[in-house]
Amino acid sequence: MDLPVTKLAENATLPSRAHESDAGLDLYACEPAHIGPGERWGVGTGIGVEIPDGHAGLVLPRSGLARDHGIALVNSPGLIDSGYRGELRVLLLNTDPADIFRVEPGDRIAQLLITPIAPATPVEVTALSESARGGGGFGSSGR
Repeated sequence: MDLPVTKLAENATLPSRAHESDAGLDLYACEPAHIGPGERWGVGTGIGVEIPDGHAGLVLPRSGLARDHGIALVNSPGLIDSGYRGELRVLLLNTDPADIFRVEPGDRIAQLLITPIAPATPVEVTALSESARGGGGFGSSGR
């Protein structure tokens, strides 16, 4: 599947995969940022994408940034609908209690996963069918 991408900033980097079999496309910063401990910052990628109809884009964290620097995404996953044509911005959160995290243009800051969607139409019913789990929520499966 082709993913149309446009550069909205001259120094933007097109999304890419580190390995051919990777599911996600790396997203790159096109602007600097310095994120203090406990702070969040919206970092621009300088690109727009045209998600194909019947699909959505999910912006996901990079595991190396989480492990090495405590960087998370505020709204993970971020959802990109197929009709959106604006700049992809990534909301980074520095969970490190002491260190400032610096982002430079060209740094990999997140991943973009394109996934098919199943458009569901809500239908009101008087009761839901029974299941083995029932209403068991958080922690109901043990550990």
